[in-house]
Amino acid sequence: MNTVDTEVRPLLSIVVINWNTRELLDGCLGSILSRVTDIPLEVFVVDNGSSDGSPRMVRERYPAVRLLELGRNLGFAAANNRGLDLSVGKYCLLLNSDTVVTSGAVEAVVAYLEKNEDVGIAGLQLLNADGSRQNSIANFPSLSTELFNKSLLRRLAPGSFPGKERSYPGPIDVESVIGACLFVRRKAMEQVGLLDEEYFLYLEETDWCLRMRKAGWRVIHYPGASIHHLQGKSVAGVNVRARIEYFRSRYLFFRKHLSPRACFLLKSGLVLKTAVNLLFHLLLSAATFFSVRRRRERMLLYWAILRWHARGCPASEGLSAA
Repeated sequence: MNTVDTEVRPLLSIVVINWNTRELLDGCLGSILSRVTDIPLEVFVVDNGSSDGSPRMVRERYPAVRLLELGRNLGFAAANNRGLDLSVGKYCLLLNSDTVVTSGAVEAVVAYLEKNEDVGIAGLQLLNADGSRQNSIANFPSLSTELFNKSLLRRLAPGSFPGKERSYPGPIDVESVIGACLFVRRKAMEQVGLLDEEYFLYLEETDWCLRMRKAGWRVIHYPGASIHHLQGKSVAGVNVRARIEYFRSRYLFFRKHLSPRACFLLKSGLVLKTAVNLLFHLLLSAATFFSVRRRRERMLLYWAILRWHARGCPASEGLSAA
């Protein structure tokens, strides 16, 4: 087991953000310390004001892990930046608390980064609990990706929209990788800067990848290594607020990187798309006398999103307001 040797300068700094995911965090840290054994590392847990006993669990079970308690939920970008500020490794790994590391995966990506000095960010293959592939690659948001079905785009134009539908024989250059497991080179980070804290949750890693590419760094998907990602568990139970945060992040990305016309078309298109989805699920629910819980929940979700838009997308709603 890797005991996080503090006498050796770490090659890798791992930053794990936690918000009320005690059991998942326990599994994540256990997998890191038992399976990442061939490289010197340091591990940080940045706690976003959890109330489930997570900090106490870390102190008692993982004394070698450095715990930062922020006292309140600052979001993904800001919390990761606090850990990155304290890290000293040549490489940093941003790792979700709902991940389980597999043997050799982390070392394989670090070895690849050691041999390819023009790579600023790298991600590996994310797997579901049953071993099936998750989407580990993301395109930069555009009107096409945000207004049309992403799965259909990946099937119709796999060269332009790479995803889990294809197997890749080796590392490939991509626009962005998913932030659940993201490796970054310190030299690139020092040049480009940290994550943009205007993003509370969602697309902050995509924004980072875009800035890296603009600065001349490559962004790589490394399919030869994989970890398990229990997708969505960290925001389970706050679906409406999480979806509002996703809309807010998309609008922020468009304002930063695209034209005012694209911003207008995005918001108009998403409002129309949400209204159509609401009507569709309302009709389905009515046809079954509102007896199917999942359809009722989807209907209420779309209604909440439309209400948020009708009120002018207030900052007082969403996860960032919690």
